[in-house]
Amino acid sequence: MTRPDTPADPAADVVQDVRGVEGGVVVGTDVSAGARAALAFGIEEARRRGCALHILRAWTIGNAPRPPGVSFGSVPSMVEFEAAVRAELDAEVTEVFSAVGVSRDAVDARLLVVHGPAARVLVAASRLAELLVIGARGRGGFVGLLLGGISEQVVRFSRCPITVVHEPRPD
Repeated sequence: MTRPDTPADPAADVVQDVRGVEGGVVVGTDVSAGARAALAFGIEEARRRGCALHILRAWTIGNAPRPPGVSFGSVPSMVEFEAAVRAELDAEVTEVFSAVGVSRDAVDARLLVVHGPAARVLVAASRLAELLVIGARGRGGFVGLLLGGISEQVVRFSRCPITVVHEPRPD
């Protein structure tokens, strides 16, 4: 049941932004340890399936890295923010591919940077994906059994199968 003040389709306003997704495995990432674990899983899953790997970073000004070369006191443009997000994502992807011992050329990996709330963007991408992979931030103990806010929303509204990957536990 939806509340009267929310849209019936929580992803309706961002569907156009994920048009680059055409089947395959979509991994949502945010440069957290859980997202890195999800990306490692997604790399292996896309390789196993022989399909495209869409690495999706949803961002807002509040969670975007500060663009380099923009002086403090100045407000970066949306283009500058998006370029900074894309550079951060590219560096993360390179690190994770290296960590799992897979060449980026071995998988049809496509980076997708979309401005918008993560849950909405991921749900929109789930309409076009074969599998959606997301990370969950573990907290340990009983609390660790619960999903985070974004994970919970994506699981609830996704239109494709989902794998939720927890970050590795320290030994």
